[in-house]
Amino acid sequence: MTLSFHSPITPELVHGAVELERTEAGLLPHRLPAWARAQYQDPQLAMVEAQPSGVRLALHTAATVVELVVLPTKRRYGAMAPRPDGIYDLLVDGHLAQQASAPGGKIMDIDMLSGAATMRPGEPQRLRFAGLPPGDKTLEIWLPHDETTELVALDADAPVTPLAASGRRRWLHHGSSISQGSNATNPTGIWPAVAAQLAGVDVLNLGLGGSALLDPFTARTIRDLPADVISLKLGINLVNTDAMRLRAFGPAVHGFLDTIREGHPTTPLLVISPTWCPIHETTPGPTMFDGKALEKGKLLFRAMGNDAERRQGKLTLGVIREQLQKIVQQRAPADANIHYLNGSALYGPEDNARYPLPDELHPEAEAHRLIGERFCALAFRAGAFGEGGA
Repeated sequence: MTLSFHSPITPELVHGAVELERTEAGLLPHRLPAWARAQYQDPQLAMVEAQPSGVRLALHTAATVVELVVLPTKRRYGAMAPRPDGIYDLLVDGHLAQQASAPGGKIMDIDMLSGAATMRPGEPQRLRFAGLPPGDKTLEIWLPHDETTELVALDADAPVTPLAASGRRRWLHHGSSISQGSNATNPTGIWPAVAAQLAGVDVLNLGLGGSALLDPFTARTIRDLPADVISLKLGINLVNTDAMRLRAFGPAVHGFLDTIREGHPTTPLLVISPTWCPIHETTPGPTMFDGKALEKGKLLFRAMGNDAERRQGKLTLGVIREQLQKIVQQRAPADANIHYLNGSALYGPEDNARYPLPDELHPEAEAHRLIGERFCALAFRAGAFGEGGA
C-alpha cells in the first residue's frame, strides 16, 4: 500500500539532537556540534555521539499508518554474536504503543582490541506502524539509543505537522554509557528517558558512552545550549580510561563547572557521582575486556589496576564520590543552585545484589528503570530541581 502523504524530515520534527548533518541518505542526528567533534577525532566519541540516545521525531497527525525510512548502522565485534537490532519506540499521546526494528543497513566491523573500524555499505530500511487510533494525536518515534540512524523519509496516510513547543522544562543531562543507555533494551527504557517521562520534562541526553571525560568542548556545548535544569553524572569513564590522577581531577571538575556557569549562571545544576560498580569501588582502572570471556562470545569487563595504586593518585569510584561532594560543598556558598547527589542512592550495593551488572559495568533494563524512578524522586520531586517537574 502506497501512502499518499510524503513528509520531508525537517529539523522541526526532530527533538533531542544538538545538530543535524545532511548526508547522502538523509539527516544524521548528532549530540555534539561539528566544532566540538573536530577538536578530538576519537573513533569512540564519534560513534557514540552519533548514536541518537534520547532523539525522537515528534509530530501531530490523524494518520492511522506511519512509515519511517531509515538507514541504520549496525556494529559487529569480531567473532562475537551480532548485537540485537536497535529498537524504535512509538509513543501515542505519551504512551508506548508499538515497537519496530530495522534489520538491514550499514555494518561497522570493530576490532575490539585495537578499536579499528571498517564500514560496509547498506540500504535504507522501512519501518511501518499501522493500526494507530483514529483522530488527532501526538506521535513520538524514539530512535535506538545505541544504533546510529540516518533519517531518510516519513510517509503517512494523513498529513503530519511538527509538534509545537510543549512548554515543559528542558532537562539537559550529561553522563557516560549508563546515561546513554548501555544494556537497556529500548530507547524509552534508558534511565534518563524513564525519569523524564515521570517528571514530565523534555530531556536532552548528552550521555556519551566511554566519553564523559571532562572534555572542555563538552562543557562549552552544555554552556551554549538552552536548559532549565542541568545534571552531570561524572567519574566512571575517568576510572575506565585511567585518564586522570587526583591532582588533575579537582581542577578539571572546577573548570568544567566554571565553563557551564558562564552560560547558565543560576540554572539548577546537579552533580551526580558514579553509581555502584564493584570492580572499581576501590580498584583503579584502566578497564579492559576479559579476553577469555571474549573467546567464549561473552562480554565482560575487568579492572586492571590494583588498590595500592591509589597512593599514586589513581582514581577509584570511592575517591571520586568523596571529591565531588567536597567540590560541590566548596562551591555552594557562592552558588546557591549547585547540588550534589551520591550515585549510590540511585544504584547501590543492595541493588547490585538484586540486579547484578551483567557485564560487570553496565546495569540491565530493570536497573535502568529503578535508576530513572529514583532520580525522578530525588531530583525532580524533592531535590535540586524541586517540585513542578510535571
